[in-house]
Amino acid sequence: MRNSWLIALREWKERIGTRSFLMLSILGPLTVLVVVYFLFILGGQTKQHWNVLITDPAGIMESKILPKEDASIHYSFADGYIEIKEFEKGKRFQEFDAMLEVNEKILTNKTAFVFFREKPSLQMQTRIQYQCERRLEEVLVKQFTKFSIAEFRKIKQPLTIGFRNVYDPNDESSDLRGWVGLFYGTIIFLFIFLFGMTILRSVSREKSNRIVEVLLGCVNPRQLMLGKIVGIGLAAFLQFAIWCLVIGLGLYFMRETLFPNLLDPSNMNIAQLSMDSQLGQEQFFTSREYNEFVNLVYERVNFTDMTAYFILFFIVGYFFYGTLFAAVGASTGSESDGQQFVLPLIFTLCFALYAGYYSLMNPESSLSTLFHYLPFTSPVVVMVKLAQGYEPGHSYELFISLLILIISSLAVLRLAGRIYSNGILQFGHRVQLKHFFRWMK
Repeated sequence: MRNSWLIALREWKERIGTRSFLMLSILGPLTVLVVVYFLFILGGQTKQHWNVLITDPAGIMESKILPKEDASIHYSFADGYIEIKEFEKGKRFQEFDAMLEVNEKILTNKTAFVFFREKPSLQMQTRIQYQCERRLEEVLVKQFTKFSIAEFRKIKQPLTIGFRNVYDPNDESSDLRGWVGLFYGTIIFLFIFLFGMTILRSVSREKSNRIVEVLLGCVNPRQLMLGKIVGIGLAAFLQFAIWCLVIGLGLYFMRETLFPNLLDPSNMNIAQLSMDSQLGQEQFFTSREYNEFVNLVYERVNFTDMTAYFILFFIVGYFFYGTLFAAVGASTGSESDGQQFVLPLIFTLCFALYAGYYSLMNPESSLSTLFHYLPFTSPVVVMVKLAQGYEPGHSYELFISLLILIISSLAVLRLAGRIYSNGILQFGHRVQLKHFFRWMK
């Protein structure tokens, strides 16, 4: 074990001193921050004008909602009920951006729903809620009270409007938190690919220039392989820590200086919308633009838990794939040989990313469950599932997936050790699939 640790320290010092390591440690997190910044800037720039259809079979609104036309929203009324599927696919409804359901119960439960085609900014959501609530107040005062509008608004109960995607009314795939999990999974496999290729090139280079013969005079092949994987893995972990530090400081800087007003929930308080001036309302909405990505990054994602499990799955996943890269590197006859066996590893990594995307779009499918436990894909899929949130009482699924990945990594480490031990001193051959099977026996 001491020999493996000495080799690991040698590999670690060699990696952290390279120009590519320093460049990726600096430019990588800065690139992520630039992308996040533009998501913050552009995320709130949604459609500026909405055409809204109001279904009011009871005639509560009396086919009117505002005393004069709103420049941002045009309302139309339908007399009868309209099914969600009919609104989604019906040709005569395609001109409408959203449908607001108003039924006779709204006077008592103060609840309504808006089914949209493209999710609006909170500015548009608040505007619709404010305007519908004002009209509902007029109806209640006229039909059931002797108060004036001003007196009634002092004791009124606020209106609650739920906004749902007409193509996904149950919100199964529209939660942006899942994309955060996919981002975490992508980072895992990005580091695995970069440092896995580093392992392969290092093994192939030492084998081609015969340095490995000198090293094997002091250590056995398994110690050499393990030390190389651990040392390069420590360099990868150090680089990830630098990424976390730079990105964390960058997000804190943006929160405190560039986007402070967007983080204050009181900025979108409905009570502040009682101003009578339409111009005043326009100024309010313009100055209180909301960005969903800001809310996602700073409010909705538990980065502490995500990062903790990220580290676990990154370490185990790195050992799972790193041993495979080391085995391929040891089996090659030259540094340029063996590309035919590197491509399947690259395709497997790409397939794992696709599995994460598939699980994001189809979280309840049986195939997503299979990807959740399959060691080749579990690091990405678990990150997606963790970001979306496990159902109550099902958190054990995460630990089962981690246990399967650990057992698989130990099994692959054992098999890869056999390939490494038998192939590291083989020279002048052209690697073939039969060599792998013979060396594993």
